[in-house]
Amino acid sequence: MAHSLTYIFFKMKLIQPSEDTIMDWKDVNAVNKLEYALVHGNYKTRQFAAEALEKVGQPSSIPILLKAMNDKIQKVSIAALNALEALGCTDDLVISITRKRFNWVKELRDKEEKTKVKKDKKHNIYRWKRASKASFDRVKEQLKKPIR
Repeated sequence: MAHSLTYIFFKMKLIQPSEDTIMDWKDVNAVNKLEYALVHGNYKTRQFAAEALEKVGQPSSIPILLKAMNDKIQKVSIAALNALEALGCTDDLVISITRKRFNWVKELRDKEEKTKVKKDKKHNIYRWKRASKASFDRVKEQLKKPIR
């Protein structure tokens, strides 16, 4: 009962459904509610709805998932891709699009890992390097040498 009221308030744009509500819609196979949440919800709601459609989705929800695949939020588009893959579309166009998007997601993750590695790498800037024992010893040795 509470989850049906949540859907009514959600359609009136007063509240966003919680994760528990979306999981309840998944349990009762309310595909139309999940599709509505995927189109009109905030980013968390869209992500949860796409993950729920992965489990209970029908072939009628493929166009909505294809639209959600191009979402600005990366987690939503990944969840939509996973849902499309789980639905097992046999259309060649959908298969090629999902492969292309999976490659895109893989490239984004690789790029993030590379930037993270570069960020963690320490660069030696010798001009601003503080005097250490090694540099002090080096100067001391140079002073011991005769001047020409």
